Amino acid sequence: MTERRPGKRGVHELAPAVYGVASPTLVDSNVLIDVLADDPQWAGWSLEQLDRLGQEAPLVINPLILAELSPRFERAAELEHALAGLPLKREPLPWDAAFLAGQAFKLYRGAKGQRVGRARSPLPDFYIGAHALVRGMRLLTRDAKRYRSYFPKLPIVSP
Repeated sequence: MTERRPGKRGVHELAPAVYGVASPTLVDSNVLIDVLADDPQWAGWSLEQLDRLGQEAPLVINPLILAELSPRFERAAELEHALAGLPLKREPLPWDAAFLAGQAFKLYRGAKGQRVGRARSPLPDFYIGAHALVRGMRLLTRDAKRYRSYFPKLPIVSP
């Protein structure tokens, strides 16, 4: 439940300086799924983090996060209604994030044992991590391992 700024390995050349104490927070889809599905194990933690971080700075989502949520709904209006109670600001993916996501993916594909049966194009988590990093945001997620591996300068809030 702490913000972490991991070691030196990974992609970070385009990382801006962290602006002040309270940076906006990019909210990963797993946290929102916890809340929307009222997950018995994680909903409480996720709601607490959304409340705490939302009082400090804006909470942000991007189109990929919305896309990851959409399979749980039959209609776009249902998803919009479910998200209406959350104070989420929507941002497009920045162009600089695309390059950084590709660089992280290149490291991923080049990692020993990662080539067989793996994706041929960057995965959503690479775009999400890159978006947060190039915009100077922290990332709220329960799935911090990949982000820490490929975006070591990204401030992460996780259990």
